[in-house]
Amino acid sequence: MHTELSGEGPLHRPRILFVTDLAYQAKGRRYCDEDIYLTTRLREDFDVALCHPLDAASLMETDAFDAVVVRNSGPVLHYQEQWDDFTRRAARCGARVYNQLTGRADMVGKQYLLELTEAGLPVIPTVDDPRDAHRLPQTPTYVVKPKAGADSIGLAFVARDELAELTPGPDGILIQPRVDFAYEVSFYFVDRSFQYALHAPDPARRWHLERYEPTEADLAFALRFVDWNAVDHGIQRVDACRAPSGELLLVELEDLNPYLSLDLLDEETRDGFVAALKRSLQRLVTDQAP
Repeated sequence: MHTELSGEGPLHRPRILFVTDLAYQAKGRRYCDEDIYLTTRLREDFDVALCHPLDAASLMETDAFDAVVVRNSGPVLHYQEQWDDFTRRAARCGARVYNQLTGRADMVGKQYLLELTEAGLPVIPTVDDPRDAHRLPQTPTYVVKPKAGADSIGLAFVARDELAELTPGPDGILIQPRVDFAYEVSFYFVDRSFQYALHAPDPARRWHLERYEPTEADLAFALRFVDWNAVDHGIQRVDACRAPSGELLLVELEDLNPYLSLDLLDEETRDGFVAALKRSLQRLVTDQAP
């Protein structure tokens, strides 16, 4: 990667390769608007070049950039082979990638939901074998989704008496009880610093979000998963649901390219998030300079 420092100070502003798919269509969200806004703000302190995820690996290896920021690039399952190539090449050339490519959660699939279930953490109970369905709470309906899924791709609802008929594909499946939750809530972090929370009051309208003021217990819940994960620099979103018992249960830990819903924030909160992101990126390109 490009070296930006000398004994007399910066030779240039840090250079960011910003990976995004501006044409990606997502239900209830406009990814392109969010990344246009973010890159506009980052240009206040960085030199920024945008590229499509399929072009990221080759551009990263030109040594023209101090860091690669992966943002709204869409589900990597649409270009898994190229993504795997990107991560291998990033490790080989020592690229500074943001988010850090050491995540243990959605970055590498949904296997972590099994691991967290086995560890007894507050997560929606999950198994990956229909023969283990007896280990789950009994409900009329179960959620079945691929381990490599994202953005609700491949998600299905299955009756209990149909579980035995499931045939997991080569990449495996996950089985969870369908939880009759009160609402979903998301907690947003830069590195390990909490920024804001949003919730969907209507369970049927996942992306109709409103501001949420978390309690100390809520923040302790979310931070537990951020601390569990192996991402020291990056943006993480902890998605949870409020169970009928009143407790929060983890739905997913998005540690690769979480959508941020910045358009729903007031100006002060949005500015605070951008400032935290800039500080994080400055630390990345200076503290870890080779």
